[in-house]
Amino acid sequence: MNRAITLGRRRIVLELRQFFRDRESALFNFMLPMILLVIFGSVFANQEIGFGDITFAQYFLAGMIASGILYTSFQNLAIAIPMERDDSTLKRLAGLPMPKAACFIGKAGMVFVAYVAQVIILLIVGVLFFGINLPSTADRWFTFAWVSVLGLLSCTLLGIAFSVVPRQGKGASAIVAPIVLVLQFTSGVFFVFNDLPTWMQNFASIFPLKWLTQTMRYVFLPDGAEVIEVAGEWQLGLSALVLTAWTIGGLVLALLVFRWAPRGER
Repeated sequence: MNRAITLGRRRIVLELRQFFRDRESALFNFMLPMILLVIFGSVFANQEIGFGDITFAQYFLAGMIASGILYTSFQNLAIAIPMERDDSTLKRLAGLPMPKAACFIGKAGMVFVAYVAQVIILLIVGVLFFGINLPSTADRWFTFAWVSVLGLLSCTLLGIAFSVVPRQGKGASAIVAPIVLVLQFTSGVFFVFNDLPTWMQNFASIFPLKWLTQTMRYVFLPDGAEVIEVAGEWQLGLSALVLTAWTIGGLVLALLVFRWAPRGER
């Protein structure tokens, strides 16, 4: 295990180099949330969401940070891994005298670093251009930490598991991107969740993004804002349980279905 961790740390550096070498993908992962924040924050700059003086930009920031977890982990891995499988990168890694766990530690580390960088960019843009107030209490920052970790773990494992769905790497984005977009529209990222149809709310409640956005709203919205939630409360305990369940489920799925070689090869 110690060897896997040591080699995994080295793999993080290699994964980050590979990530930033693909400039288009790196730019998309970092810039898209910021661009969406600027567009939606500007268009709905003065629109209040039904509680106090909370602006839509403040509400939207929480959703974009939650979406950033989905972008950097699930979407990134579910697209990148099939491409690595097609060009035999994974097959070569599997043949090396290296614990296979080191490969996944490297990918998880890359996801974590990318997410931290993305959050910093979003917070800077939110504070400087939209006057967004950052959390001022330790318990909210602690909640931000644990929901980020659980979100990254669950979405990373789900991205690894889902990477077996695309038959070819070049078609992975056409499958993954619409799924991410649907989850964003139904999970309260682009719209106030309480305004969505009931069937959309029920659908979104099955998946991690809804609980990520809801918990991020607790972090970034002021006291009392829970009245705008469907349940009238933040449901932090339930969010933790749902994300933990998806983490365990993602791990089981990844262990059962992950493939190092394309279909038909060993």
